[in-house]
Amino acid sequence: MIVITGASRGIGKYLFNHFIEAGEVVLGTFNSTYPEPAEKEYFTKVNISNYSDVTKWIDIIKDKISKLILINCAGNNYNSFAHKSDIDTWSNVINVNLIGTFNVIRAVLPIMREQGYGRIINFASIVAQVGIPGTSAYATSKAGLWGLVKSIAVENAKRGITINNLNLGYFDIGMIKEVPLEFQEKIKHKIPGGDFGDPVDIIKAVSFLIETDYINGSSIDVNGGIL
Repeated sequence: MIVITGASRGIGKYLFNHFIEAGEVVLGTFNSTYPEPAEKEYFTKVNISNYSDVTKWIDIIKDKISKLILINCAGNNYNSFAHKSDIDTWSNVINVNLIGTFNVIRAVLPIMREQGYGRIINFASIVAQVGIPGTSAYATSKAGLWGLVKSIAVENAKRGITINNLNLGYFDIGMIKEVPLEFQEKIKHKIPGGDFGDPVDIIKAVSFLIETDYINGSSIDVNGGIL
């Protein structure tokens, strides 16, 4: 079974559609962006930053879970220079992107450990690797995932569980649509190939981590060699 958080938009939606079309058993979460009516049976509304909300959802689906693959796509963003930022909005990015991701992992780990199998794939970001003005909240939330996977990998490797991050660069999908066109062109000049990534390469990277036992606790760059 594949569970995808944040599956009603962006990269989560893209992966959800791919795995459904491939005949996989897929369940998704959404919060603010509702799924299409024909897909509602596959979705549950979950605020991942609320651990109680997460555990209620897992209790509903736990009897269906077998050989679970968890793909954490849920997240949000906030652009502001640090000295001008609203502290509550800034903190909310951490609560969703980092703490929310941990909440879901925490809720499913006992099931994975009992079954002796699990794959956990998180999406980190190039934003946490380079200094981009106005991204302190988002960068912090993604950088936190690097340490998270190290600890969880050590704790669970002997139970057949792997956990890894994909540090995504810029793709023709997701939050890049919010970036002004002028800045998009500047980004492309830093990418050796001169263009944003094809989202199919995200699928290839995710599939590789699902199929591989010996990559664990890693944060893998998928960014086109951006300079």
